[in-house]
Amino acid sequence: MTTWAQQILTFQKNLSIATRLPAGVEVLNPYRHAEALHLCKNFYTTFYNDTQSRTMILGINPGRLGGGLTGIPFTDPLQLDQLGFSNSYAKKSELSASFIYRMIDAFGGPHLFYQKFYITSVSPLGFIRQGKNLNYYDVPALAKKLHTFIVDCLYRQLQWKVNRKIAFCIGEGENFKFLKKLNAENNFFEEIIPLAHPRFIMQYRLKKADEFISRYIELLGQAN
Repeated sequence: MTTWAQQILTFQKNLSIATRLPAGVEVLNPYRHAEALHLCKNFYTTFYNDTQSRTMILGINPGRLGGGLTGIPFTDPLQLDQLGFSNSYAKKSELSASFIYRMIDAFGGPHLFYQKFYITSVSPLGFIRQGKNLNYYDVPALAKKLHTFIVDCLYRQLQWKVNRKIAFCIGEGENFKFLKKLNAENNFFEEIIPLAHPRFIMQYRLKKADEFISRYIELLGQAN
């Protein structure tokens, strides 16, 4: 049977957006770069070299300092280095990655966490405009053009051994609203539970980060 690692790596290598995007919008596709592909291979064969069932956690889309650079959602070069995956990227920290790995440590560490969960994004490729991160829903025309790509990517990932009873959405606002609508149209999951976005927590609720981590772990426990 094909392992999760093999399926993820094949999926990533074949990611591309065929449709023409709105003016000024650029795609972040780290899978075109040898170092990101090498890091992904090492990461996923370390944590996903099996065929067991996992629950999906869906972010918005990768950012330029995290998954849009390394190819691994919510994982920046600094976190990769600390996990033992050395890389030549500048060791800049992404706020969202910092929170996610604090949460993963509190959960029991990456081996335990990634045994149970698969983190991806509604759009597995990210976007920038004028050098800044752009969410797929920030520009209505972009979300519309990406609809087929997003649905296709979700269907492809759901062919793997994914828990269809429950999924988690990172972001309680527009991302959850969009994903909930998609789910109503396509019946991807029986239930989707929203989680507060790590960037919001780290920017505006930093003093309560531990409380949010506890809440994450409590909610993720519903997947058991």
